[in-house]
Amino acid sequence: MMRSLILGSTLVLGLSLAADAQEGPIRETIRRQIEAFQADDFARAFTFASPTIKGIFGTPENFGEMVKNGYPMVYRPAQVEMGELRTVAGNLWQRVHIVDQAGRAWALDYMMVETPEGWQINAVHILPAPEVGA
Repeated sequence: MMRSLILGSTLVLGLSLAADAQEGPIRETIRRQIEAFQADDFARAFTFASPTIKGIFGTPENFGEMVKNGYPMVYRPAQVEMGELRTVAGNLWQRVHIVDQAGRAWALDYMMVETPEGWQINAVHILPAPEVGA
């Protein structure tokens, strides 16, 4: 039992350390993609998308239209703050807090994958807004 506990703790610690080591490059990938969107440089923004995302959208123009229409807070953020990087089911997820141009706060989770080109974005989930209590 003790051996299993130690092995399990070591595995969790190892995944945590691996995530910590990648935090800078992952955050830089996300920042650079957002900067490309702000410059309307969809070709550059598309380079930060994973092969799966590139296969789904086909062209930088299609990808840019999807972001403009489906993720306007990412296309034109007023403020961006990186949150926690964590491992979930073997995947690295970076939490990103964004304030849009209207002042609304958003939380998004970016699923990251490592490719020969470096870290790329494989999915972005908009998280439900937190309950606001009176």
